[in-house]
Amino acid sequence: MTDLLTGRQFRGTSLLGLVLAPLLAHADVAGAVNTVRSHGCVDGGHAAAPLRGNARLDDVARHLSEGMPLREAEQQSGYHAASSFSVSISEVPASGDVSQIVATQFCAQVTNPVFGEIGVWRQGSQVWIALAEPFAPPSTRDRRMISTRVLELVNAARAHPRRCGMQAFTATTPLQRNTLLEQSALAYAQEMARYAYMDHAGRDGSSPQQRISAAGYAWVEAGENLASGVMTADAVVEGWLHSPGHCANLMQPAYTEMGVAFAVNPRDAAGVYWALEFGRPPGRPR
Repeated sequence: MTDLLTGRQFRGTSLLGLVLAPLLAHADVAGAVNTVRSHGCVDGGHAAAPLRGNARLDDVARHLSEGMPLREAEQQSGYHAASSFSVSISEVPASGDVSQIVATQFCAQVTNPVFGEIGVWRQGSQVWIALAEPFAPPSTRDRRMISTRVLELVNAARAHPRRCGMQAFTATTPLQRNTLLEQSALAYAQEMARYAYMDHAGRDGSSPQQRISAAGYAWVEAGENLASGVMTADAVVEGWLHSPGHCANLMQPAYTEMGVAFAVNPRDAAGVYWALEFGRPPGRPR
């Protein structure tokens, strides 16, 4: 498939201000945000765990107050986020209570359970807030366990009828793990991570089918799903299931085997790259 699942970044904005406020205001703003997270809000946001303060995210918020874009501010502050959101709020009271504003205008973002840390910067009556999902890549030591989990989730999806965009699929047979497909997936995930790119066409122009063949796998049907910027097996399968092309690959009855792998590049914004290779060998019935 040629459609790609990429890393996530969110951004919100409001207005401007001046004059530094005491550090106490930082805690008050963070406390107000956590109050919203603990109770949820009227437009459907659910309660979520409290955010942890982070000094580097405070510095991100400071850079935001200078007009710097969110991603650039994270780079300048040395903060690696898997996903993030920023907002500036004007006319903030001296107490720092922004709970009503965030609950009514930014509920979905503030209560997003993936966010775990918060940074705050205040100038006069304006506050800049940065929320982030910390970069927490899967461990290569857990590679086997993670690939097993992906296989379980894919087969759980295949066990039930499903619509992938406009295409309807009936329940189908489970896939089997294949070592050669797994080796092909690992080699390509490592290449994408090394060069910080994601495309079904390799840097040498190779197609997924050519790479699968180069790994020694003989096939009559073959395909590939890719992802980046996703930290867990559950999240990567969920993302594929919500993308019609990737979902169709997961539900494709012509495939009987799969291999999945990931690779990490901590210096890259996406950070984690995933490859899932599908196949059906000659003589294997659908």
